[in-house]
Amino acid sequence: MIFVTIGTQAPFDRLIRAIDEMAPQLNGERIVAQVFESSYQVKNLETVGFLSPDEFNTYFEEARLVVAHAGMGTIISALTQAKPLLILPRLASMGEHRNDHQIATAKKMQDLGYVQVAFDEKELARKLLKMSAGASGSVSSPQIRQVASDSLIRSVRSYIFSGK
Repeated sequence: MIFVTIGTQAPFDRLIRAIDEMAPQLNGERIVAQVFESSYQVKNLETVGFLSPDEFNTYFEEARLVVAHAGMGTIISALTQAKPLLILPRLASMGEHRNDHQIATAKKMQDLGYVQVAFDEKELARKLLKMSAGASGSVSSPQIRQVASDSLIRSVRSYIFSGK
């Protein structure tokens, strides 16, 4: 299963539309997308709305691949569970966020080898097809549990999800 998550702050129609349009190319693989307050009508995805932390974790654990915005909560979840993660940063120029910090986050996480990044919808489709097929070298999924204690991970996750 591929899990698509957009975070908790705002809809992300550009990401949802891109995944929905390319879903038929993924050979019937189940794709569950977190969609709320969207103006886009999904055609090819299984959708869920706002998720509690427990529900989010259930989908995340079941997924073999995660596609998301460049939010640190999602990135940390992927790293703690060694899940392959493809991110599409939200853009301020498109009204998706108040500034372009997600671009900086995405570049840094990519440079560290923690995630795959797509900076536009065409690149997202290309990389998702490659990652879904399990192409050699297409997936980075290090696990930070090897270097960070469970208590540190829980503390950071709790802080991020607290909205402070």
